[in-house]
Amino acid sequence: MPPRRQPTARQVRLGVELRKLREAAGLKATEAASLLGVNSVQMSQIESGIAGVSEDRVRRLAAHYACPEEELVSALVRMATDRTRGWWEEFRGHLPTAYLDLAELEHHACYRRDVDFLHVPGLLQTEAYARALFSYVNPEFPAGDVEQRVAHRMQRKVIFERPNAIPYEAVVHEAALRIRVGDSGAVRAQLARLLEFSEADHVTVRVIPFYLENFGGAGSAMVYAGGSVPKLDTVVRDGPHGTVFVDAEAQLGRFQRLFRRVRDVSLGPGRSRDFIHNMATEL
Repeated sequence: MPPRRQPTARQVRLGVELRKLREAAGLKATEAASLLGVNSVQMSQIESGIAGVSEDRVRRLAAHYACPEEELVSALVRMATDRTRGWWEEFRGHLPTAYLDLAELEHHACYRRDVDFLHVPGLLQTEAYARALFSYVNPEFPAGDVEQRVAHRMQRKVIFERPNAIPYEAVVHEAALRIRVGDSGAVRAQLARLLEFSEADHVTVRVIPFYLENFGGAGSAMVYAGGSVPKLDTVVRDGPHGTVFVDAEAQLGRFQRLFRRVRDVSLGPGRSRDFIHNMATEL
């Protein structure tokens, strides 16, 4: 199998996790390569996601690494053997890779948690809101580029609509609800959509009001996607140089605690719906 020119974030993550297991076992890459009968370059390609790896090889490595977590090993096998070509593939070559990686991450996630302070979370946005936002962020975008981004964002909502819809929880600051992205009609429609989503059994929307005391924020917006096992959780953050996928175990723990802290100070789901409803009636 020829090396991949551009591995996806999921393929890279598989390689990262295999490298973590090897390092935990105290083995060098050359030693792991000899276990598979490959050279050090090929082993490096496996651990960087550039080269694929079979179920047999994943299990052989895990056995030599004395990995005691069968659930983790099975999850890695599923990642290695997954051949899903999801709806996001139609956007390949038209949108930045990070857009496709995010959609693939959501497709495989077991749950999703968002924190946002400036905008309504992308999964909860209306088409008009998303279009106004993309048009504003980069006014030089040709209309076609904006529409591609809007179409991709709308399609991502499939995780809410499919039979195995994942649990979703969003904590949104009042600032994000009051910033008028678009005209009053678009804002009113966006608030109505938030209320509609919040009524779904698998969706929870919480609001942090301005009047809340002793609240210092969370640094920036955050997406937390739960993996099939906790070690495969992922945090997505927008950095100064683009989207960043975080998978270090210590960082995942920090973001889990941060989300709990932000969620604990927010209004409950019922009071949040009342808050959003009152905002909509003010417009």
